[in-house]
Amino acid sequence: MTATRPSRLHHYAFPTKDQEATRAFYEDVIGLPLVATWSEAEKLGGSDSRSEYCHTFFELADGGAIAFFQFADPADQTRFDPDYIPTQFRHLALNVTREVQDAIERRLAAKGETPRVVDHGYCRSLYTRDPNGLFLEFTVDADNVDEIARERSADAHETLKRWLAGDHTTNNTYR
Repeated sequence: MTATRPSRLHHYAFPTKDQEATRAFYEDVIGLPLVATWSEAEKLGGSDSRSEYCHTFFELADGGAIAFFQFADPADQTRFDPDYIPTQFRHLALNVTREVQDAIERRLAAKGETPRVVDHGYCRSLYTRDPNGLFLEFTVDADNVDEIARERSADAHETLKRWLAGDHTTNNTYR
């Protein structure tokens, strides 16, 4: 059978100003092992000079990764890490078991952090931020996730059209 869509996330990359704080958070608090660190130097973004940077990868259970870049030159760091306004609507959501979610919550609490937990009905989410200000969501699917997925898949296009036409009636009957 020929694949018609990507098979999994290979990696999702973000800039960081502090690789060690990022490592400590993802490895020690979240539990993702550091599986690769690349020390690189190359011409980037049309520049004639070489940029030196460190690229780290923290592995997910399926082999995908969350990756981070830190630049040696502060000018490169500013150039490739533009300021943006962090918001909960720009976040990385990772699927976890309830046991993993509880363990992350305990490790965050041990660091003095209180994550936000929301029961969306179709999933239970734990929200926190990493040392870079990135919003993270650790999600446990509802027990009937397959049934819910079938229902939402069956009306996905219809619901989108309805919403775009101005009918914003909720279809989340699971809360």
